Amino acid sequence: MKMNEIRAAFETEITNCQDLQSLQELKVKYLGKSGELTVLLKSIKDLPAEERPSFGAEVNALRGVMEARFAEKTDTLKALDMQRRLQEEKVDISLTSCKPLGASHPVTLIENEICDLLIAMGFEVLTGPEIETDYYNFKALNIPDDHPARDMQDTFYITDSILLRTQTSAMQARLMEKRQPPIKVICPGKVFRSDSDASHSPVFHQIEGLVVDKNITLCDLKGTLEYIASHLFGENTKVRFRPSFFPFTEPSVEVDVTCSNCGGKGCSLCKGTGWIELLGAGMVNPFVLEKCGIDSKKYNGFAFGIGMDRVAMIKYGIPDIRLLFENDQRFLKQFGK
Repeated sequence: MKMNEIRAAFETEITNCQDLQSLQELKVKYLGKSGELTVLLKSIKDLPAEERPSFGAEVNALRGVMEARFAEKTDTLKALDMQRRLQEEKVDISLTSCKPLGASHPVTLIENEICDLLIAMGFEVLTGPEIETDYYNFKALNIPDDHPARDMQDTFYITDSILLRTQTSAMQARLMEKRQPPIKVICPGKVFRSDSDASHSPVFHQIEGLVVDKNITLCDLKGTLEYIASHLFGENTKVRFRPSFFPFTEPSVEVDVTCSNCGGKGCSLCKGTGWIELLGAGMVNPFVLEKCGIDSKKYNGFAFGIGMDRVAMIKYGIPDIRLLFENDQRFLKQFGK
């Protein structure tokens, strides 16, 4: 191809070039190692000696013209590309967001409320591992291998000695081994038991409380629970104790509160009794204190365990515990405010 033909073809192609990719390909075509101008320069050796200087000068002049046109066209195409992107990617900041604001889960609301109440009473918040040893989950709490209380808890075992904790009381045992009274802690967190129906879940949430000091009585326990119940369900809520059994407390009690739905008069929620079972509690078993290195003749205490999922169901009128774990936005958004 002669030089004039190359110049004419180049001008036509660069004028019609519409994007940076095509422009780069065009640059390679004319100025690359195997490009049209490179081929012309290599052909100098075939010319007579007296024609070579002028031919080389013409080729270099054409190269300069092409490089200038490439630079000019590059700036033009970049400006057009930026304009296109500004049009296609623009955001109308005057529009309100269509994404709904997130909300705390009902169990989280209950956990925060109970923790705030007890922190205000001087309790320390303690957390620990969800994968626990058999010793701290059972044996340190007066539940040896052959104890019938183990049948009350369908446990997820990982090995013979490692399991998913069935209660956050394990952290209380860990703490008492390391610290002498006075002790005043709450242990919130997930616990796991192999049980699933409308009122039970294999994963649920507890807050367990522990107080160990001198001269602690059941009256102290009841006063603490009355304070919690009145703030959760209303100031007129009453608390009653019924005898029960837990290996780590002696005496042990089941704790009922007056029905928040009927105020104690009797309804379908409380099955006409006026009372709803809320939690288990009791005075810390002296054996547990001694096993953790605390003198049970000098110190005593109380412990209680609140199921936060159950409290949420009672307080918010949730009929099925499985609703708490299904992530149904129609259900969860009701707790957004």
